[in-house]
Amino acid sequence: MDKVSVSVGPFEVEDPLQLSDWSQPLSFMKSRHIEKIEGEVLQQESWRAKDKMKTWSVALVMCMNFGVDPPDVVKTVPCARKECWIDPLSMSAHKALEVVSNALQKQYERWQPRARYKQLLDPTTEEVRKLCIALRKNAKNERVLFHYNGHGVPKPTKNGEIWVFNKDFTQYIPLCVYDLQGWLISPAIYVYDCSNAGVIVESFKNFARQRDSEIFLENNSNRINMIGMLENCIQMAACGKDEMLPMNPKLPADLFTSCLTTPIKAAVLWYSLHKRKLVEGITEKMLEDIPGRLNERRTPLGELNWIFTAITDTIAWNTLPRDLFQKFFRQDLLVASLFRNFLLAERIMRTYNCNPETHPPLPPTYNHPMWQAWDLALDSIISQLPAIIERNATFEPSQFFAHQLAAFQVWLISCNEPRTPPKELPIVLQYLLSQAHRLQALELMGRYLDLGPEAVHAALAVGIFPYVLKLLGSSLSELQPILVFIWAKIMAVDPSCQVDVVKDGGHCYFIQILNDHHMQLEYRTMAAFVLAMIVNKYTKGQEECFKNDIIRLCLQQLDNPTALYRQWLALCLGRVWRNFDAAKRHAVEMSAHTRLYPLLWDENPEVRTAAVFALGTYLSSGPGDRLTDSMLSTNPEIGMTLLSLVTDGSPLVRKELVLALHGLVLLYERDFQFAALRASDPDSTTALEEPPPVVVMVNPPSEPATPTGDHPRPYPFPLPAEGPAKTPSPQLPMANGFIPSFNSASCTQIWKGLIFLATDPFPDVATMAHNIIGEVRDRLRHGAVVKNIGIISPGMSPKEQPVPPAVSSFSTLRKPKPPRTPQHSASTQDMSPFHAPGPHVPRPPKPKPAVFSHNKGPDESDEEVDDEDDDDNGSVDTGNQLNVKETGFGDWCCKYFAHSLTRTPSECDKAGDSYLQREYRFIRNHLIREESYKHCLAPKCKLSEPLFVSNEEHQPALLRFHPYTPHLAVMYRKSWSVWDVEEGKKVCTQPNLPNHMGKITATEFLNPHDISLLLTGLDDGSVCVWRGYCETTPTLVTAWRGLTDMIPTAKGGMVLDWEQSTGLLYASGNVKHIRIWDTHKEMKVHDMPTGVESCVTTLASSMEDPALCIAGFGDGSIKMYDRRLPPDNSVVHTLQEHTTWITCISMQTYSQNRRLLSCSTSGEVKLWDPAISYSGAKTFNLSSRTVSVCGIHPRAPLLACALPQPSIKIFHVGSGGMEELNVIKYVDGFMGQKIAQPKCLAFHPYKVWLAAGGLDGFIYIYSTEKKQAVL
Repeated sequence: MDKVSVSVGPFEVEDPLQLSDWSQPLSFMKSRHIEKIEGEVLQQESWRAKDKMKTWSVALVMCMNFGVDPPDVVKTVPCARKECWIDPLSMSAHKALEVVSNALQKQYERWQPRARYKQLLDPTTEEVRKLCIALRKNAKNERVLFHYNGHGVPKPTKNGEIWVFNKDFTQYIPLCVYDLQGWLISPAIYVYDCSNAGVIVESFKNFARQRDSEIFLENNSNRINMIGMLENCIQMAACGKDEMLPMNPKLPADLFTSCLTTPIKAAVLWYSLHKRKLVEGITEKMLEDIPGRLNERRTPLGELNWIFTAITDTIAWNTLPRDLFQKFFRQDLLVASLFRNFLLAERIMRTYNCNPETHPPLPPTYNHPMWQAWDLALDSIISQLPAIIERNATFEPSQFFAHQLAAFQVWLISCNEPRTPPKELPIVLQYLLSQAHRLQALELMGRYLDLGPEAVHAALAVGIFPYVLKLLGSSLSELQPILVFIWAKIMAVDPSCQVDVVKDGGHCYFIQILNDHHMQLEYRTMAAFVLAMIVNKYTKGQEECFKNDIIRLCLQQLDNPTALYRQWLALCLGRVWRNFDAAKRHAVEMSAHTRLYPLLWDENPEVRTAAVFALGTYLSSGPGDRLTDSMLSTNPEIGMTLLSLVTDGSPLVRKELVLALHGLVLLYERDFQFAALRASDPDSTTALEEPPPVVVMVNPPSEPATPTGDHPRPYPFPLPAEGPAKTPSPQLPMANGFIPSFNSASCTQIWKGLIFLATDPFPDVATMAHNIIGEVRDRLRHGAVVKNIGIISPGMSPKEQPVPPAVSSFSTLRKPKPPRTPQHSASTQDMSPFHAPGPHVPRPPKPKPAVFSHNKGPDESDEEVDDEDDDDNGSVDTGNQLNVKETGFGDWCCKYFAHSLTRTPSECDKAGDSYLQREYRFIRNHLIREESYKHCLAPKCKLSEPLFVSNEEHQPALLRFHPYTPHLAVMYRKSWSVWDVEEGKKVCTQPNLPNHMGKITATEFLNPHDISLLLTGLDDGSVCVWRGYCETTPTLVTAWRGLTDMIPTAKGGMVLDWEQSTGLLYASGNVKHIRIWDTHKEMKVHDMPTGVESCVTTLASSMEDPALCIAGFGDGSIKMYDRRLPPDNSVVHTLQEHTTWITCISMQTYSQNRRLLSCSTSGEVKLWDPAISYSGAKTFNLSSRTVSVCGIHPRAPLLACALPQPSIKIFHVGSGGMEELNVIKYVDGFMGQKIAQPKCLAFHPYKVWLAAGGLDGFIYIYSTEKKQAVL
């Protein structure tokens, strides 16, 4: 294959696919970083029939009076005579009336065999009245069908009257439609088969409006059921108000009724008369007796009926508004059949100058292109009749479905987003009915549903749901993969389907797939997702799945290597036992919590979050939960195990952690109030002498008691590397209505963990924790715990205690007040395990509205405690609980299945804009690297030409060049600005960070080769990642505590080093270790002890060997670490050449030679050649004075240092020594160069550019190339 060359400007790159940037990983670009953590915006269930009803009562009113023509109708000779395909003149009039009526009933029974049919033959007004009232009484709120055949009576009058007879058949008696409305009421459907039928439709509408007005004015509650008759009644009329029925003798007299009840026969007759001459050999007898049955699809008649149903559904789907389609074609089986056949009636009768009408009105469908497909199918099947009938030939099915499915496949290939559903969608649905073609139809439907939520809604609207629901009862193994795929799509978009699935027992289908280890893992994952949706907040679903042993199945497979599978197994577990006592008790028996513990340190953040969610619902209790002693005994252990995640790198995990800990706070309210009291007032411990073991009542007496508790003692937070901390379960007897007291030390540690989370750098986490703390402290501030908590000794029966009025539980109090301002925050002892700086706990910004909503509880002053409990199983009724706002994690996870699982991502589509933009960026990066390589090897040039000059309001603290775009990021203490160096203008200035966050001491560009992010390290140990750092309002992608024991100092701060190729972030500072974070896993890899008392001042990694990390220290020592070695043995070299603060260090590769270069504040520069030895270093002196700032070019042999006098020296560092290239200094005079004392220096990663920031706020960029300065 020939290489493809791409030109960019004057340069040309051969084979862009071979560029190294394609293989560079991206950090913080997953869905959890880009999307808002919330579920899909669910649409209303518009596909479900709002008022599902059936037509069980049918009145067939036949005003025929055979043998006597109406006086106002002049019939032709010959004339259409057949009624229900029967010639009434071939028999007596009385018998003909019965035969025709019975035939009409049989024709209707073909569409609804279970309905109750009543015939009225040439009736009187009284007979019509009695029948209508009786049918309405029996039908109740169901629909009644009123079929009126007026071929033997005069045309309807303009006054809204139809005609019946008197008892002696001597007179025509008018029957007002107004009266008919009052007898049938609504809902009802009217079919008018008579001339001028449109008059009845208009009169009906006028009378309905009149009736609504009368009822409104009368204010009569007895007639309220007659309101809205116009909306609840459907009308079908054979023709318009001034039109006569066709009298062609070759047609039946009741052509409209024939189309509605025998559409295939009517269509074949009309086709033979109107469209074209018959194929040779076909007779009218053959057309009247087409072989087969309507419900046998492999016969000619069945094939025609199948195709006709598909075509009429397709026409309606593509023509009617969605609400009308649902009402007419999906609400009622009989109504759907009539409207499907009405489309044919409109097409046929318009050729005879009749325009059938309906109310509600339908758009014209007679000229829809799908009728041509019907003509083709009809032609192909009719042409086979001579061979089938005369020679007994085998019937060959029509190619209609094959052609339509091919068109559907073409649409799927060409469509990217299903904004407009394909017109063939109803045809695919009909194809599902064929068992021989079911698998192909399901696969096509699955491909369509994979296009996204819009496709799922369209498929549900067209009517796929009852079919796929019924297929859950199938035992065919080949259908399982595609069925579970389709159901995953449906449940992701419409979770309400869980009710239907459980009702039909469909959950067993997915449990079977979950337990089938021969099934592909991706489909078992989908089955786990569907089950998680079935049990989500649906008690019946939880009960049924629990009966089928879903907990055991999920627990057994938690060690599966696929992260997505583990994630949904954990979510399914958490949902199945949420607020479900029986499932929780069974989980305790199976030690489910211990099996979930390994997932807390899973490499995938979503899996860790799912595990926290499962354990959180395991801890939480809902209204009416009965907690046994075995369930309660595991809570302290789970709480302390979860606490080890307070330093997790993913905000997803920490948000779910806060929610889980909140469950403990609700359950052990009294213990956490004491913990808050001890943490806020250390002196109060003298009054809280530890008593004998106690049991706290759920509804304790309100008699004042001396608050007691354990002595606080140091108990460091368990870190992830240390594993879960085990807390012995209380070995106390359970009395009915009492919960064993929480271990005091554990409770205090969890409380401190909540305080620590309240200062989390990610706002959502801090807000949630802040609100919980504020709620508990509000209770303390009102003295509820001291006054109203009752203490019961183990040796005293609850009945021996006094029974004063009980206080309401924590969950029944008023809503909490807004969180306190920072001046009311707790002391540093609240944060002792993490050495929080300053005299007060830093608070997050003003939080969002509290996440609590309170249920109404008992009245405190009137109700008393009932000490006796009828239940003697040692359980506790938790009563009402606070409704806590969920994190949205579970709903957000569902979006994965709601959107396409098979479509090629846009960034991988070589014809897409996203791919082409990436390709352009990668070619640009390649050219910059190639050009920089030439500049770095160029002869020595002075770096003195001012490329850029600007003035800032604040002193810059850090400078950082973007490697590929002409951007310079200028960091201040609390904010940053970005300058376009080439244009000489400021791109943006960001507002200050919140006050509770530290100052910026380190920064890096992440993913600079593609879509760049900005990482900032703060002196409090926090790390923040920003997207859109050049925009007016950047987005915080993620934030976490990179260092938890950071000690802020006046000099230095957090130092970072970033490896793009591995996604590793090295973090250190005034701590005793170098912490390595894996940003892809968002978790700590390990800590490498520094072994030095001084702080880390600079970090660097080797470009050639990313496993090596070099650290410079404040005491002048330099150490090299290998992260592949065990942490305690990770130091591979220790260099003690310097004696003062290391300002910069770099492991360079220059001219294919590796060398280590370092600089200290004393002005000494050390140069090591690793190829020779690390024992000796070449020493150079930059200056006799202190060097405050120094910078080393990562690729060129250049070093710059700032001297106390306003000057910057540039050196060339070669193997033979250092050579001063030039000095940038203050020059007097009008045209002289004015620079202040440099505060920071930074080289461009590739270009020979040097940026300097001065104490006066000026920023300079110097280059070897001459360019006019921009002021």
